[in-house]
Amino acid sequence: MRVKRYIVDTMPDAMLKIRTDLGSDAVILSTKELKTGGFLGMFQKKKIEVIAAVEKEQTAEAPAPAASARTEPQAVQSAPSAPVPKRVVPDAYRKSSQAFAESMRQALNDDEANEPVAPPAAVRHSDPVAPMSAPVQQRAATEPMTVQQLAAQFAEPRGEEQMSEAKLFEELRQMKQMMAELTREKQLADLPETLQQLQAHLKAQGVDQSLIETWTGQIMQDATGAAEMTSQEARRAMKAQIEHFTEERIGGGIDPSTKIVYIAGPTGVGKTTTIAKLAAEQLFKYKRKVGFITSDTYRISAVEQLRTYASILGVPLEVVQSPGDLQRSLQRLSDCDLILMDTAGRNYRNELLVSELQSLLAPMEQSETYLVLALTSKTEDMRIITNHFSKYPLDKVIFTKADETGSYGAMFNLLQEHPLRLSYMTNGQNVPDDLLMPSPDFLANVLLGEILP
Repeated sequence: MRVKRYIVDTMPDAMLKIRTDLGSDAVILSTKELKTGGFLGMFQKKKIEVIAAVEKEQTAEAPAPAASARTEPQAVQSAPSAPVPKRVVPDAYRKSSQAFAESMRQALNDDEANEPVAPPAAVRHSDPVAPMSAPVQQRAATEPMTVQQLAAQFAEPRGEEQMSEAKLFEELRQMKQMMAELTREKQLADLPETLQQLQAHLKAQGVDQSLIETWTGQIMQDATGAAEMTSQEARRAMKAQIEHFTEERIGGGIDPSTKIVYIAGPTGVGKTTTIAKLAAEQLFKYKRKVGFITSDTYRISAVEQLRTYASILGVPLEVVQSPGDLQRSLQRLSDCDLILMDTAGRNYRNELLVSELQSLLAPMEQSETYLVLALTSKTEDMRIITNHFSKYPLDKVIFTKADETGSYGAMFNLLQEHPLRLSYMTNGQNVPDDLLMPSPDFLANVLLGEILP
């Protein structure tokens, strides 16, 4: 018997090599997964160890029975087999496994009746050999494996391999996060006490750590004698950094040249009330003729709410349900200086519902699209909402319910991550009073707790 060991990537590769080296009568005795390469036990590649064997026919003349115990039979070297197409390998393997199983049963029966004989010379072949244990022989003799069984055996480890890699990457991510945290703690220990207190305040406000470190690092770079900085000096320096951050992110109010303003956002953020406040501002402060359009026909009494505001302010109202209705309404309101369009609030987690707005939010010349968000929302929810609505061109953002929260860091995080400009803030439900147009100084004071919005 000739036994040979193969290290391969896949079982089909092993089958072709076994067929080429050992012939069509070869049979697989065992399979096992191995891990090779890598660095410090990580990033190892998985291989498959396959042990195959074939019985060799004897061509030498049969010696006398007495001499058979003293001489070893000579193995006849067969010429290498020609490569076989992959499609015939499964059938050939099944036939060879059945033949080998039968021969192994006969050999085991003969071993029980006769004395043990010396191992054949083919076992001591120069090729790499793996010893065959009794359980392996028993399994090969009684339970020959088919190609389907081998495929099933190696299908599960693929899923385990993916899980192992995912676990490894998660551990690496945690290690990286831990190292970053240790570095951050060391840098924090080197900061003056006054700046450490400001950092703690900003973190409590919900400002991202990266943004806090940017502001603090700039203060340390610009300040002379930072170690002796007083509390007032530290607050002035931090306020200057916040004002510088917001200067380029303030969008002002509605541009005088704008003809139509689209108001979009999730449910429950106060879009309809905000539209009424914007209309009052434009009517009384800028003396512009305003018209209303609403497509919010899903919410009960939504149209009636805006109709009430339109009646109080004395502005026309159009209700639309399709892009065709929108075009006709725009023509009927063509004599208005400004048109404010209220859209239906949508569940931002359902992309299909959000995509319905695309047919109505059709930016045109002299138009602006506003995203309305509530400051009572979590930072992560704001990020997801903005990502969903960012599929459509957004120009400015309005933050509502500033009077219902004491944390304003999410507003700065969103302005940092998205190219939106802050236009308005609302701090109550009174129309038209509770509408603010924030300035950099106002935002810095609010974040630092100097004033309440």
